[in-house]
Amino acid sequence: MQIKRFTTSVGVVLIVIMALLLWRILYLQSSRTDYYQQRSQKQRQSTVVYTSQRGLIVDRNNNMLAASNLIETVFVEPRAIIGDPELVKITAAKLQNILSIPGTQICDLIYKSRNPGYLALKTGITPNLHQAVRQAGLRGVAIQSNWQRYYPTGSLMSHVVGFTGKDNTGLAGLEFKYNEKLSAHFGKDVLIVDSSRKPIAAKNYPNTPEDGSSLILTIDSTIQQFVRKALLKQYKDFNAESATAIVMDPWTGAILAMVSLPDFDASEISSSKPHQRRNRALTDPFEPGSIFKPIVAALALDCGSITKDQVFFCENGNYHGKGFGSIGEWANHKYGNMTVHDILVRSSNIGMAKIGQKMGRKKLHKGIKLFGFGRRTGIDLPGEDAGLVRNVSKWDGYSVTRIPYGHEVSVTSLQIISAYATLANGGSPVTPHLVRAVIDNQGQITEMNIPPRLSGHIIKPEIANWIARKALVAVVNDKKGTGKNAAIEKWQVFGKTGTANISRANVKGYDESNYVASFAGGAPADNPAIVALVSIRKPDKSLRKGYSGGRVAAPVFKEIVENTLNYLELERQRQLLASSY
Repeated sequence: MQIKRFTTSVGVVLIVIMALLLWRILYLQSSRTDYYQQRSQKQRQSTVVYTSQRGLIVDRNNNMLAASNLIETVFVEPRAIIGDPELVKITAAKLQNILSIPGTQICDLIYKSRNPGYLALKTGITPNLHQAVRQAGLRGVAIQSNWQRYYPTGSLMSHVVGFTGKDNTGLAGLEFKYNEKLSAHFGKDVLIVDSSRKPIAAKNYPNTPEDGSSLILTIDSTIQQFVRKALLKQYKDFNAESATAIVMDPWTGAILAMVSLPDFDASEISSSKPHQRRNRALTDPFEPGSIFKPIVAALALDCGSITKDQVFFCENGNYHGKGFGSIGEWANHKYGNMTVHDILVRSSNIGMAKIGQKMGRKKLHKGIKLFGFGRRTGIDLPGEDAGLVRNVSKWDGYSVTRIPYGHEVSVTSLQIISAYATLANGGSPVTPHLVRAVIDNQGQITEMNIPPRLSGHIIKPEIANWIARKALVAVVNDKKGTGKNAAIEKWQVFGKTGTANISRANVKGYDESNYVASFAGGAPADNPAIVALVSIRKPDKSLRKGYSGGRVAAPVFKEIVENTLNYLELERQRQLLASSY
């Protein structure tokens, strides 16, 4: 009787279990079918990404500055073959003959790979190897294509063009500033694969690859070479800490050349150091010294604080008074009565200090802010520094007498050359820029940088023309001028020297042992085609070669301007000849 009851109980339990299983099966079939189908399908999807080319960067003559090479890599997907040892051996044996890699090594790499989906075997294969791998038709073996950025001009354009990271994203220079436009748009296909990763169907995915847009610059590679060669020689000869040079079209603000030393090779970025990658032409402000004097003189004449014929007594080299301390002259010169013209030619600090006193704080502050000092120029490069012009409320008697000869104000090389462009073109402001046009992947111009025709003036044209074409021409031509070493026989140069003390870091006062030697100007004086700036920081005084702007920077300026103008003249003649046919 007990056995019969036990058997009946077991039977009931089995019936209940069977009923529950049947209910579960029916539930899964009716309620969860879509979920498991989607999950199964998702697990069996494989995505194939198609890479596209990042846009090109070329100079104004279409010389290549940045481009991309297609680099192909043969790889194995270990999980597709590792379950079949015989297949691994066959695959390794065939790849050994194609890639010239020992088969035993390939087998070892496959079994030890930590990534079951990707094992690179050989990068940078030739077209013949590509074809051989394709023809072999090996399961789990494929070729990956990637675009790799390269810079054919090496160090020449490194600070302007910049560089990209391993993922082809711009990290510096124009590569960073225009990354969104230069970047390629990737395409992809989604495939349905079987358990062995073999494609069995394709899903429609409307994402097609597109190449990035390209940039045409205002930079001229030939002029850039002139600038870098001349600057690099002087930088090395004087064992300087750093150096910058810029050449600009004064009528449009187009940058024709921009060099910063030390520099780096953009194709070998991993071997460079942070200080080499800094574009000092726009990131390193400095006290400009005497190259600031023509700007203040122009402002003083323009606002009516002084006149061209006004005479200033320069105190025989020793000017002092309550509230502004003592002021002397460079090399202890002892000047007497001088006009504005003479003050600029002989670069008198005392004369400029008195001009500042005539202007007063408010007019002087308003004028130099109007010229763009103390704010970014807006150039199309990242990392620009605004320099420093303190609020007028913080000025004192020292400020109004020191700023006129380039102390107590910090500027960048880019701000100075922009100011000299204004003096050269008759008093109108310009916006410095490097990109001339953006071209899409169909070859169509999508953006064109056409600066507006010069209108409006920071200073009156007659004042700007007098400063550039009279006073600054005399700085170069006059026997007593400080810029004699910038003179060119064929072209009339205008410009100004600067030898500025360097303020001490975190301590009041100046470093009396080191200077920034500069020269800023342009040519030809009657109708300037270019303006240029050369600035060399900390030329080594112990070499006893000199350290002033006239000795260190002016000769570099001369070489740059002479080569550039001769080149531009030849280019114009070539274009005229070509148009006559």
